Amino acid sequence: MAQWTQMKQLIPYLATQILNELYSPSFPMDVRCYLANWIEEQRWEDFEPEKVDQEPQALTLLDQIISCLQNLAGQNPNVVERMRLQRISRNMLVLTVRDVLRKERELLSQAVTQDSMAAAPPTRDVDLLVLKVLEIQDCRQQIHQLQEELNWERQNYESMQGTLQQTQTNGMDPSMSEVTKLQTNIKQHEYNGQVIAKKRVQLLQEAVSSLEKCQSRLINRIKAWRWEQHQATIGHPFDDNLSPLQTWCEQLLGVNGKLRQEVMLAGEPIPELQERLGRLLQTLIQSSLMVDKQPPQVIKTQSKFSTTVRYLLGEKVAPGKPVLFKAQIITEAQARNLGQLGSLPSENVGELINNTAILEHNTSGKSTCATFRNMSIKKIKRADRKGSESVTEEKFALFFTTEISITGCDIPYRIQMISVPVVVIVHGSQDNNALATIIWDCAFSEPERIPFLVPERVPWKQMCRTLNSKFMSEVGTQRCLDNYNQHFLAQKIFDKPDIAGDYSNMLVSWAQFNKEVLPGRPFTFWQWFDGVIELTKKHLKSYWTDGLIFGFIGKQHLHLILKDRPNGTFLLRFSDSEIGGITIAYVAPSESKGLVCPSVCPLYDLVYSLYWKHWNPEILRYIPIKLTFLSFSLLSNLHPSFQTGARRSRIFNRPPRETWRSVPLICRRMTCSENTTQASPIYDQPESGAGAYRLRNQGWKDLGSLLL
Repeated sequence: MAQWTQMKQLIPYLATQILNELYSPSFPMDVRCYLANWIEEQRWEDFEPEKVDQEPQALTLLDQIISCLQNLAGQNPNVVERMRLQRISRNMLVLTVRDVLRKERELLSQAVTQDSMAAAPPTRDVDLLVLKVLEIQDCRQQIHQLQEELNWERQNYESMQGTLQQTQTNGMDPSMSEVTKLQTNIKQHEYNGQVIAKKRVQLLQEAVSSLEKCQSRLINRIKAWRWEQHQATIGHPFDDNLSPLQTWCEQLLGVNGKLRQEVMLAGEPIPELQERLGRLLQTLIQSSLMVDKQPPQVIKTQSKFSTTVRYLLGEKVAPGKPVLFKAQIITEAQARNLGQLGSLPSENVGELINNTAILEHNTSGKSTCATFRNMSIKKIKRADRKGSESVTEEKFALFFTTEISITGCDIPYRIQMISVPVVVIVHGSQDNNALATIIWDCAFSEPERIPFLVPERVPWKQMCRTLNSKFMSEVGTQRCLDNYNQHFLAQKIFDKPDIAGDYSNMLVSWAQFNKEVLPGRPFTFWQWFDGVIELTKKHLKSYWTDGLIFGFIGKQHLHLILKDRPNGTFLLRFSDSEIGGITIAYVAPSESKGLVCPSVCPLYDLVYSLYWKHWNPEILRYIPIKLTFLSFSLLSNLHPSFQTGARRSRIFNRPPRETWRSVPLICRRMTCSENTTQASPIYDQPESGAGAYRLRNQGWKDLGSLLL
């Protein structure tokens, strides 16, 4: 399954066309996911179309994969999905699977190659530049040597011309041949000098062009690093190692310096090359400033935070005067104006405390950084808001600037950089909505955007990838949201619970995400989804990872899954009516001797008790908990989707009796509907050491004891 694990990380970055070509209708992506373990254990590479003797083995393998798909279809409660899997099993070919695996390996190989090329300096390009510089230096030395020889020949020629008139005789004069030889040598040296000088200028032009291309790739990689850092907020993979980029910057700075020196040593000035090298130098110096550690993207006023900027050419900074960085907070409009050369924010929109830091070199880490410790926003000036725009939708940024001198450069350079967008809040209750603004910005902004423009609407498939990535990274799990979970989330955000179609190309607006409350609920979609993330991260990580929780599922789909199951079958799902709740849906007998599928009202942090975990009663002082207790005898059959010995034992096996605990709780009686609640005390205080609750109301015969 190692290959599929790698592919899952690569798939969000692949174009839709590539995915459609890779996973065709005869072998769709979900089948690849369902059978990942089994597929990668088989020897598909052994089969070739021209080898007729392999037909029996191929038929055997084909029967096995058809059997796997039919078993998978039989276990699937969704009728449509079951029929689709059965149709796929009839059209399955062994060579199809083999070719898909080959294409996956090819894509993974390309991704690894691109990552390694992007992360490290292009050694070959830099080496070629260094060789060109050495060749240019060699030409200069040859010209210098020819010039010395030419000067010597000219001196000999001038001295010999003075003596010719006195020694001239009839016939062949030996001294005349010497003069002719000197003239020939002088002309040859002059010609050779011109040829080498022309070659040197040509090499200089080629070297500068190569430097421009190499530096362009460096700048693109620096921009990509910043973009990946920005995307890391929503869980995208990110390598924060800046050492390869620092090496690359230092190498190009060295090449630039040597080329500028060679241009200056040319016999005649070459203004075009001097101007090009000057622009390259300025761009390199100004592009080498990075925000190594970004500030928190939701900042509360009067709260301390830190951030670090790193200068990739730190070892080349001229010694002497210390470099002092200054930080200030700027608005979105001011960030846009920074694109104009020499433009600096004129208006101060916020007061920052501890907003200066000195650039310091770390010898052991070979990095040069300025760290702003204990920075704080004392006050902030808000812009005029439009319509229903909230303060948590207003984006700011930290702006870092200084003046720096580089060894070998005549003039100092002003360098500047802005942080990722931040939202400033004044109260903790604004944190959730501010985070929604940041999530939308990180997920849907373009790499080369105008600060900080984002689209108002995005396709659901893009939103779905973002939710899945954020969920997995925050919870810290490798289990993703499956198709059922994603489909319910789409129904939830679009308020279309009765539609079972494809939502991929439907557009989700910012208002649907976190501005408008969900129908019949007092919270937005993001507030509800974020509550599930917090619950899972704090209490249910291992249960989610092990597949014990179904996750997001609608009530109609829930009844479809449980309607044909025996009495006592249950599953766990995230509550769709409360923030941060989990619900037990189970099959129970009805008065009409049929089966009904009630759902226990959402349980919050007390969910630990459902899994026989050790319970800390101190949490009751801080968290308002709505409790529902039912007899565990009612929950006798874990849904077959999760029915494995190891999984089942995690729910039903109790710890040793000496680990049971009695918790003085007031339990309240609730109906099975998630929308209404009737509460009344139903338990007495537990007897000392009993570890159980006694029923006060004998009418609740289906309620048993809850052991903690």
